[in-house]
Amino acid sequence: MKLTIPLCTAASIIALASHAAVQTPVDTLITNGHILTMDAQKAEFPHGLVAIKDDRIIAVTDGSDVASYTAKRTLDAKGDIVMPGLINTHTHVSMSVFRSLADDVPDRLHRYIFPLEGKLVSRDMVRIGANLGNVEMLKGGVTTYADMYYFEDEVAKTVDTIGMRAVLGETVIKFPVADAKNAQEGINYALNFIEQYKDHPRITPAFAPHAPYTNTTETLKQLSKLSQELDVPVMIHLAESHRESEKIAERSGGLSPVAYMNEIGALNDKLIAAHVINADDADIALLKANDVGIAHNMSANIKSAKGVSPALKMFDEGLRIGLGTDGPMSGNTLSTLDEFNQVAKVHKLANKDRAAMPPIKVVEMATIGAARALHMEEQIGSLEVGKQADIIIIDTKAPNMVPIYNPYSALVYSAYSSNVKHSFVAGRQLMQDRKILTVDESKIIEEAQGFAKIVRKTVIESGEKVQ
Repeated sequence: MKLTIPLCTAASIIALASHAAVQTPVDTLITNGHILTMDAQKAEFPHGLVAIKDDRIIAVTDGSDVASYTAKRTLDAKGDIVMPGLINTHTHVSMSVFRSLADDVPDRLHRYIFPLEGKLVSRDMVRIGANLGNVEMLKGGVTTYADMYYFEDEVAKTVDTIGMRAVLGETVIKFPVADAKNAQEGINYALNFIEQYKDHPRITPAFAPHAPYTNTTETLKQLSKLSQELDVPVMIHLAESHRESEKIAERSGGLSPVAYMNEIGALNDKLIAAHVINADDADIALLKANDVGIAHNMSANIKSAKGVSPALKMFDEGLRIGLGTDGPMSGNTLSTLDEFNQVAKVHKLANKDRAAMPPIKVVEMATIGAARALHMEEQIGSLEVGKQADIIIIDTKAPNMVPIYNPYSALVYSAYSSNVKHSFVAGRQLMQDRKILTVDESKIIEEAQGFAKIVRKTVIESGEKVQ
């Protein structure tokens, strides 16, 4: 008996076979998202898809080719904003356990913070504070951060556990601190830390001299040389305060902190400079010529009344500049998204120009701009084929986000950090529907609350007043 296949059925079988042959297997497929790629063209796909294989993005499209992929898991974004994970270019994450202490004390760093740290900084404190800060950042959309503190290997352990990405700098400072008696001990600690983490896929170890005026010229030169030899970053507070400017002028015969760093050969493409408030046109030209990364920390800068950084000018002139929060004793929150509103509005006020710092520039400074500041733009900061799959999804149906006519405006002027629904780092989902999947958030908060009792007791016993 001869079997006859109807023409339409045969054609369907051929089509299905052909279709199946060209399907691309992926691990995760994010569909139906309003995709902000933050690539060079600022490509935007209102109903797009992102395909992830292992730790990389293998496709970002308008979504019309969704049938071309077969996925182990598909996440329907349902029209929510899909964008690169935010990058916090400067913080001191472990100081989260000191948040809200002495917020309005003049000369707070020297009169309050340094003495407080002398009493309470320990490996345990660093671990507890880092765990707490990591949770806050991840829930606020931060997938990568740059940190400066003590016992930075403890911070690294927490980053590894939660699954985030980080540039972690071991502090070097000229006076005795919790993990070093002097700057050279700090350098030795940093060298061991760098050796331990130099090959980690998500952690970049670094040197972190506190500031030019809290280190000697010889130390700064030594660190600059070592950073070039070891190919690691150097993070520093630079051009942040009048005290710094005065001390460096005395040391250098009148140079600004930026000009001084250039004079001693410490201004280069390994440097990530935090704050850069007191910088004139000549300083900005030096920073650009030396390819320095810059962390702009609006909330901390204005809260401390130190001034408004010429960040917009630096951005417009093509410098490597991204947003940061500073530590949780300075700006108090650790989510870069919470900086958006202030960055946009304060620069408008400072420039007396309503059109200054439009939302798209703010979002750029939090994503690909921040990646450039960390010299990591080839790996993160935008949704592009070949880059790391560091992705967040923002709820567009929350009351504060409805309606959306311009997604950039919505992100900058309307969004809260609590609107972040999902987070991925290196292709791995770390948060789903605001629940962190890799660590126990409740236990982390409970441990931080326990340490707060120690802080309160110590501060009271020391004669200081808890604000």
